[in-house]
Amino acid sequence: MNTPARRLWLVRVGGLACSLAVTPAGATRDGMLAQIARFTGGASPRSGKVEMTLPEIVENGNSVPVTVTVPSPMTEREHVRRIAVFTEKNPHPGVIEVFLGPTAGRAQVSFRMRMADSQQVSAVAELSDGSFWIATLDVVVALAACLE
Repeated sequence: MNTPARRLWLVRVGGLACSLAVTPAGATRDGMLAQIARFTGGASPRSGKVEMTLPEIVENGNSVPVTVTVPSPMTEREHVRRIAVFTEKNPHPGVIEVFLGPTAGRAQVSFRMRMADSQQVSAVAELSDGSFWIATLDVVVALAACLE
């Protein structure tokens, strides 16, 4: 096998192996929904109030910037208790869970995460009144995190 053909074969086999290794059998939409149900205690989150910002098309899944904001006065009476982010196809659907309170000043979380594949990402917030709110985005990953 000539060198260019061999390299192409190695890239394809490596990509297949990587996709099998990074996206285990448990990494499914149902797995993500189960994690969200655990976070909410079985309550159905409503759409709205949560604003999630991340690129809809990611060129490289190694470091994807994510910002979640929940407009709230952050007073003792009315504040955001927790914010969590969940993914559909990553090995661990629960990416991050942050605990907040009235002294946080504002309900905003920014971080970077790895994404193994194109998938759905959901951010869920629990407010002090016990309600849950959700925002969901579909993200396309051009180059999976493990291929570099």
